[in-house]
Amino acid sequence: MSARSPRVLVVDDEADLRELLELTLVKMGLDVDSAASLAAARALLAAHDYQLVLTDMRLPDGLGLELVREAGAAGRHTPVAVLTAFGSADNAVVALKAGAFDYVCKPVALDQLRLMVASALRLDHGAPAAPPASRLHGDSAVMRALRAQIARLARSMAPIAIHGESGSGKELAARDIHAQSARAAQPFIAVNCGAIPEALMEAEFFGYRKGAFTGAVDERDGFFQAANGGTLMLDEVADLPLAMQVKLLRAIQERRVRKLGATAEEPVDVRLISATHKNLAQCVEQGGFRQDLFYRLNVIELSVPPLRARLDDLPLLTAAILGRLGAAGQPVTLGPGVLEALSGYAFPGNVRELENILERALAFANGGVIQVDDLSLKGARDAASLPPPSSPAADTLPSSLPDYLNQVEREIILRALARTRFNRTQAAQLLGISFRQLRYQMQKLNIQEPEA
Repeated sequence: MSARSPRVLVVDDEADLRELLELTLVKMGLDVDSAASLAAARALLAAHDYQLVLTDMRLPDGLGLELVREAGAAGRHTPVAVLTAFGSADNAVVALKAGAFDYVCKPVALDQLRLMVASALRLDHGAPAAPPASRLHGDSAVMRALRAQIARLARSMAPIAIHGESGSGKELAARDIHAQSARAAQPFIAVNCGAIPEALMEAEFFGYRKGAFTGAVDERDGFFQAANGGTLMLDEVADLPLAMQVKLLRAIQERRVRKLGATAEEPVDVRLISATHKNLAQCVEQGGFRQDLFYRLNVIELSVPPLRARLDDLPLLTAAILGRLGAAGQPVTLGPGVLEALSGYAFPGNVRELENILERALAFANGGVIQVDDLSLKGARDAASLPPPSSPAADTLPSSLPDYLNQVEREIILRALARTRFNRTQAAQLLGISFRQLRYQMQKLNIQEPEA
């Protein structure tokens, strides 16, 4: 006996569009009911279970958003997608914020509709019965709340903007969202936007055809095609140049990309997650980030707390990290007073810094037992508390302003590098500049990494 086909409810007062949607969904092998009003839709929802509801935003007796909110309030977890007028980005964002699974623009592009429906049906049938183990270790109240929020967000297609300090676990949160979603079996692609040369960005994001430029000897997919059906994470999205922001905005709005050298666009189905340690709203105010792109990426915010806000999690975190470090050899243990010493440290580099500290300590430890002296926390504190850059007396002027400014900049960069143990990526993040900018300034000021 064959399994029953998934059931979909279409709600729209335009008879022609309703018929088109019904025919398209029936050809996909689905059972379809339709309604022309909010009242009729409510009656059908009360009588049947649906795997997807597709509703117009404006109905004769109310708004489709009411169905979105009611489906969420009733605890049904039925995905509800909305139909919005072409170019009504505001309506789409409002619907996603209200809890809509996704949206489709009018006039309806049938290929986009099919992709959205397939994604929604995977949500109902393809998600694992039990959620996978979280990559975010910790049992503090803030971490329990974070994991609960991730579980809720995993059921949506809404873009998510993850905020948090460097090393706090933003990518781990993004991977948890992907792993708990209906897209778990599809690719998860993480892209560090600050590490791609500006001249290569369009080719890296959208791909290229053979012969599109010198050196393009084969056709290649970009990040969007590689993540098709899955999740694309844009890490350090604030580092995107303005020219690339325009192209990214178009790809998000149209859900289509065009390879370099190609004449036609191709549809892509990706769930977007962005992350940055910077304040994106402040970047918008300063003109470094487009407001319209910010509006599309920042539909739902997720904040990852710094390690200093959850020091109760240190025992669990250290146990997990040491379990990985000692997996290939003898077990690793902590000597007396080590956890207390770690609890008194500020961890400007968060969990990533904790991993570096423990890995370094293990290299100095005897017999797999880490002692307080092996942590070298005193050196890190001294680096963090270096005196401020020297300045001339109030009544004097520097003999050479460029030389003086170079000296100040050199001292500040050296302090950041000392604090991060010459991890240039972390140092750039501490200073609020891109990795490329830091590398250029280090070359200009002749700052070299000390020999090991």
